Amino acid sequence: MNILAAGVRSGTPMLFATIGEIFAERSGVLNLGVEGMMLMGAMSAFGVAHATGNPWLGVLVAIAMGGLLALLHAFVVITLRADQVVSGLALTFLGTGLSAVLGAPLVEVRQAPRLPAWDVPLLADIPLLGPIFFQHNVIVYLGFVLVPLAWFYMYRTRPGLELRAVGEYPAAADVMGVNVYRLRYAYTVLGGMLAGLAGAALSLAITPLWVDGMTAGQGWIAVGLVIFAGWDPVRAAVGSYLFGAIKRLPLDLQSFAFFLRNPATGYFANMLPYLFTIAVLVISAREAARRRLGAPAALGVPYVREERT
Repeated sequence: MNILAAGVRSGTPMLFATIGEIFAERSGVLNLGVEGMMLMGAMSAFGVAHATGNPWLGVLVAIAMGGLLALLHAFVVITLRADQVVSGLALTFLGTGLSAVLGAPLVEVRQAPRLPAWDVPLLADIPLLGPIFFQHNVIVYLGFVLVPLAWFYMYRTRPGLELRAVGEYPAAADVMGVNVYRLRYAYTVLGGMLAGLAGAALSLAITPLWVDGMTAGQGWIAVGLVIFAGWDPVRAAVGSYLFGAIKRLPLDLQSFAFFLRNPATGYFANMLPYLFTIAVLVISAREAARRRLGAPAALGVPYVREERT
């Protein structure tokens, strides 16, 4: 039960980042800069919360920071039609470097206002389910709300239909009067904002501190989870919480005598989420595999209006 509860808690940042990337990729824009945006979000949220004493203001700044970096990526790949993989990797390097430089003074700060935590009345007292789902930080409950909202928006609303049309067949969407460029900009920025929120959740709720590189590859795991989830928000939630539990597993296994005698086993367990992410990314690199997995047909392809057919 402790492992499952910890999985829900530590999987929340990956959930925000994964759903944000789903929105971006559904519009046809691949953003591999999630790691950099999460780091900038975590650093800026912690710094603002420490300076102002208001963690919610830190969350807002982190969201704005992630959106700003995503806007830069959108301009490069949508307006300038640059390679989306190269731009995303550059964004990761930019976010990693900036967060390290700007966040250097914050490394010595060991305390900053945290986002509040509270138990949901009545639901928190349910055996088994209560401790797992309803005794958490408020940011975790925000993740519970985001998942059904994202699913409903994507599959049950006209804007969601336009989003999927832009990612599948942008020329047809353009003919129907949908502004392809505007939607791709909007959803790429939305994805960046959710990545910034993921960083804020990490530094103000899940691991309330700032250290250089504190995301530890969770942005890359989020990119892999998009493929694992088949670009679906509900399955993204399952994958995020599962990965969160796997990340917590080595810590809980330390109490067993076998793992105390064999510490290398813990290192292997720590590798599992990253090995799985690498495997997913390698498999999805093939065009045929991406089609079987349900990837948007126009993902990673710049749209040129004059070339529509």
